[in-house]
Amino acid sequence: MTFPEISWLALLPTLLVSGTAVIVLVADLWMEGPDREGLGWIGMVGLLIAAVASAMLWYTREAGFAGSFIIDRYAIFFNVLFCLAGGLTLLMSMDYLQTTDIRTGEYYALVLFAVSGMLMMAAATDLIVIFLGLEVMSIAVYVLAGIWRRELRSNEAALKYFLLGAFATGFLLYGIALIYGSCGTTNLALVTQQLTKASGSQLHLALIGVAMLVVGFGFKVAAVPFHAWAPDVYEGAPTAITALMAVGVKAAAFAAFARVFVHHFASIAAQWTTVLWVLAAVTMTVGNVVAISQRNIKRLLAYSSIAHAGYILVGLVAASETGGAAILYYLLVYGLMNLGAFAVIIALGRRGAPNESLDDYAGVGFTHPFLGFSMSVFMLSLAGIPALAGFTGKFYLFSAAVQAGYVGLALIGVLNSVISMYYYVGVLVKMYMVERPESAGAIQAFTGRPYVLATLLVTTIGTVWLGLFPSWAFELARSAFRSLS
Repeated sequence: MTFPEISWLALLPTLLVSGTAVIVLVADLWMEGPDREGLGWIGMVGLLIAAVASAMLWYTREAGFAGSFIIDRYAIFFNVLFCLAGGLTLLMSMDYLQTTDIRTGEYYALVLFAVSGMLMMAAATDLIVIFLGLEVMSIAVYVLAGIWRRELRSNEAALKYFLLGAFATGFLLYGIALIYGSCGTTNLALVTQQLTKASGSQLHLALIGVAMLVVGFGFKVAAVPFHAWAPDVYEGAPTAITALMAVGVKAAAFAAFARVFVHHFASIAAQWTTVLWVLAAVTMTVGNVVAISQRNIKRLLAYSSIAHAGYILVGLVAASETGGAAILYYLLVYGLMNLGAFAVIIALGRRGAPNESLDDYAGVGFTHPFLGFSMSVFMLSLAGIPALAGFTGKFYLFSAAVQAGYVGLALIGVLNSVISMYYYVGVLVKMYMVERPESAGAIQAFTGRPYVLATLLVTTIGTVWLGLFPSWAFELARSAFRSLS
C-alpha cells in the first residue's frame, strides 16, 4: 500500500491556530473568576505567530496530502487576512464580553477554531477538504452566534443560521458528489483535466454539480437569493461575532469560490459566467435598495455586506488576473472597514442598552469626536468616496469588469455605489446634524475600553492608508492570485 506524500509545511498555519485553540481550552481550566482576558491574549499571540509563519513562506510553493493541500501565495495572502480578522475580533471581544457579561472561556477557542477552518478553505485543492474546512468554520460560528445564552435574539440567530446553513451545505455536498460522479475524482487539478475534455452526459452532470456549488458558496457569501439568513443572524449574534461573520466567513467562502471557479473551472467559464453575472447584479441591487429602509445599524451593515458580496462577484465574473487581484485587495479593505464599523457599535453599546438604532447615533459626532470620525471614515469608504480604501477597491473591481468586456455590469456597480451613498451618509447625518433628544439619555463615555480603541486605531489607519497608498497591497494581491497558475 502506498501512502500519500505528507507535507506538514502546507498545514503549518492551520496547525498553529488549531494548536493555540487547544491551548486556550486547557488554559481555561486554570482560570479563576469571570475574567478571561488572558485567553484572548493567548489567542492573539497564536494568530500572530501563524501570520508571521505564513508570511515567511511567501516564496514557498509546496503541495501535500496527495494534492489536497497547497501552500502558495494565494493561500498565504488569505492566511494573513484571516489571522488579522481573527486577531482584531479577539481584541474587541475582550471589552465586549465584559459589557455583555458573556463569561465563557470557550468563546476564544471557538473563534480560533473558526479561523483554522478558514485557513483550510484557502489552502484546499480538493473539494472534500474545502467541505471539511467549511464545516470546521461553520460549526464554530453556529455556536458563537448563540453563545449569548440569556439573549433571545442570539438563540434565534444561532438556530436560523444552523438550519439554513445545514440546508445550504447539503447543496454543496451534493454538488461535490455530482462532480465526483462525472469526473471520478474530487482533486481539483484532476477535475480540471476531466472538464477540459468532457462532453455529452459527463459535461451535463458536471454542470449540475457546478450549479450546486454556486448555491453552497452563494449562501456563505450571502449572495441573493441565498441571503435571507444574513440580516437576522447579523442582528442577533454578539456584535464581535457579527464582525467575524461579515469579514472572515465571507472572505473564506470567496477564497474557495475564486480558486475553484476562476482557476479550476476556467474551461467551462462560458457556462457559469452568465449565472454569476446575474447574481452579481441582483445582489448589489437588492442589498443596497433594502438597506435604505433599515433603522438598526447591524441590519443596515448586513444588507451592506450583501451588496458588497455583489461587488466582489464582479471580480469573479471578470475571471482575469486583474479581476482576481481586485477580489483579494477588496476583501482586505472590506475587512478593515467592517471590523472598524462593528468596533464603533461595540464602543457605543453598554450593558442593557446596545444602542443599535440609528436614532441612538444622534449627536455622537460631537459627544464622542473620535468615534464619530472613525465611523465617518468607515461609512464613506464603504460608499466608495475617493482617497479611501473602499473607492480604490471598487475602482479595481469595475476596471477589471470593463477590461473583460462587462461594461454593463460595471455600470450597474457604479449606479449601486451611488444608491448606497444615501444610507451610508444617513449615518453621518445622524451623528453630526441631528441633536440627541433628552428623553434618549446620554451615551456612556468612551473610557475604560482600551482594546476597542486599539481596534479602531488599526482599522481607521489601515482604511486611510490603503486608500492613499494602494499599489503595494494590490501588487501583493496580484502576485498572490498569479500563483494559482
